[in-house]
Amino acid sequence: MTVRTRFAPSPTGFLHIGGVRTALFNWLLARHFGGQFLLRIDDTDQERHVEDAVKGILDGFRWIGIDWDEGPDVGGPNGPYYQSQRTANYQAAVRRLIDSGHVYRDYSTEAERAVEKAAAERAKRAYRFRRLALSPEELARNESEGRPYALRFQVPLGRTLVVHDLIKGDITFSTDDIGDFVVVRPDGSPLYNFASVVDDLAMGITHVVRAEEHLSNTFPQLLVFEALGSALPAFAHVPYVAEPGSKAKMSKRKIQQYEDQGVLVYLHQYIERGYLPDALLNYLARLGWSYDATQEIFSRAELIEKFTLERVTSSPASHDQDKLFWIEGEWMKVLPLERKIAGVLPYLKSEGLVAEPVTDADRAKIEAVILALGDRLKVFSDILKLGRFFFTKEVVHDPDAVKRRLRKDTVPAMLAALDAVLAEVEPYDLATLEKVIHAYAERSGRKMGDVVNPLRVATTGQGVGPGLYDCLFILGRETCRTRIAQTLDMLKAEPTTA
Repeated sequence: MTVRTRFAPSPTGFLHIGGVRTALFNWLLARHFGGQFLLRIDDTDQERHVEDAVKGILDGFRWIGIDWDEGPDVGGPNGPYYQSQRTANYQAAVRRLIDSGHVYRDYSTEAERAVEKAAAERAKRAYRFRRLALSPEELARNESEGRPYALRFQVPLGRTLVVHDLIKGDITFSTDDIGDFVVVRPDGSPLYNFASVVDDLAMGITHVVRAEEHLSNTFPQLLVFEALGSALPAFAHVPYVAEPGSKAKMSKRKIQQYEDQGVLVYLHQYIERGYLPDALLNYLARLGWSYDATQEIFSRAELIEKFTLERVTSSPASHDQDKLFWIEGEWMKVLPLERKIAGVLPYLKSEGLVAEPVTDADRAKIEAVILALGDRLKVFSDILKLGRFFFTKEVVHDPDAVKRRLRKDTVPAMLAALDAVLAEVEPYDLATLEKVIHAYAERSGRKMGDVVNPLRVATTGQGVGPGLYDCLFILGRETCRTRIAQTLDMLKAEPTTA
């Protein structure tokens, strides 16, 4: 079976993960059948065009690993792949529709249509624009006066349209509920329902897989396909991505609320946080696609092999940031150490925590920190949240950790004693550090927790983190002793409690 799919985003803003998922389903379907995936930029709406949005779209897809066989930057036999550059195609198609009587000139003004709409509302009926019968004299006068006009598709009445949706099944719609729709604006720019059909025909698209919100566009488009004498592609409308724990559609008006809850909505946010592209792709593929209830982790090759539209659910799937974070963690566990080092380096450099060029000593330290963090390192930016203290000269104490672990009158003397232990320990390695700290706890009659926790806060500033002995070893003897001294100075400056 020949399969040609496409994703046709409008460059009107950031790339939403729901859009990325739709593109992914198109890509997987094409790759599963050995077909082609096309990328087309629907940029005819210049009023909503956002500068650099196209670059964000292309860069985002490259990052996550969705490649395209035809489209911007790669070309192809059916270009150009920007709608704004395909004017000649639309002009030729609309001339065919005018000649066949499917499209007519509409000279009505917005004010005239508003009057008709108000009359329909008073009559409590839905407003559907229908062709206004103009006399030859009126048509001639409008043309001689140069009155602007739109080109509208004349919708046949009394027909029932049926589309077999590969996800939702058969869906019917009456043409009586479709008004005569504009195909070309007075300024000559084409509208979506017309331009999309013309492009899909020209590019040989066999499967139109798109968001559920486009379902209402399908029926006017069926009429355009029919009027152009073309067979229909297969249609599949993917349910929207719902809010976490809900079936309500994620709303752009609530973006800040989502972000306050730690829910990321746009692709660039995942890139900036340091997520793994394989993990996000894995998660998005499973968001509304079922295969095996016992399997969550899929490689790209497995997804391509197993993906079919028959297993895409017909109801919305809720975005689950926690599940995504778990999948991310599973992918990070098997990531080679060198890739982890390369992943965290940009974050350390951006904060000035390592110099450029990176020295062998810095690289060895980064490697040791990554190994110490272990499974705690879920995304690359975590290096700043969990491991910043390894790369700073001075310790920055977490106030809550200080309150819980250091605000006891016995702590200063204990830290001073531990400083003396660190000064003499030889060799200064993990095994010896663990041995001497345990020995100190035993001879001082203290529980290990009462020793380890204050020492951790004094040397790292944090109440939790990697193993203490890893921290002491990576920081080094002199840094640890300096930080203990800084901590003791802080405690002297503020009274402790028993």
